[in-house]
Amino acid sequence: MTRRSFLALLVVSIFVRPRLALAQDWHDLSSAERELLAPFADRWNELPAERRERLRRGAARWQQLSPDERERAQARMKQWRELPPERQEQIRERFRRLREASPEERERLRRRYRWFRELPPERRRELRERWQNLSPEERENLRQRRQERKSR
Repeated sequence: MTRRSFLALLVVSIFVRPRLALAQDWHDLSSAERELLAPFADRWNELPAERRERLRRGAARWQQLSPDERERAQARMKQWRELPPERQEQIRERFRRLREASPEERERLRRRYRWFRELPPERRRELRERWQNLSPEERENLRQRRQERKSR
């Protein structure tokens, strides 16, 4: 073996093989994984390795759910698919902002959410309607006042 061949083999074993382990072929999946991930079968090998790994983890989580939890998850997925694309993007953006928020800010939002959920349904409906009837400028003013109170 020449020195050049040895170096090429070394490079492949160090840099390429670990990626190949992550980038599993469709036929390397278990039968349960293939069943759950069947919608991706025709393009599985072209998906980025990270995406395949996320899908595999999701399939593993799905297998751990009880029948009731699966039913609720399917209902939520159906609701999501029925949302207009603009609304889906708004929700994604909110999720991104929440993920980027500080731990203190996330905890503050959780407390506010719990407070809201503990209100009687009629009061929640009233607050929701009031918010929806505000103009964009009024909403922004409310947000700014809340921000000012928070920074005091």
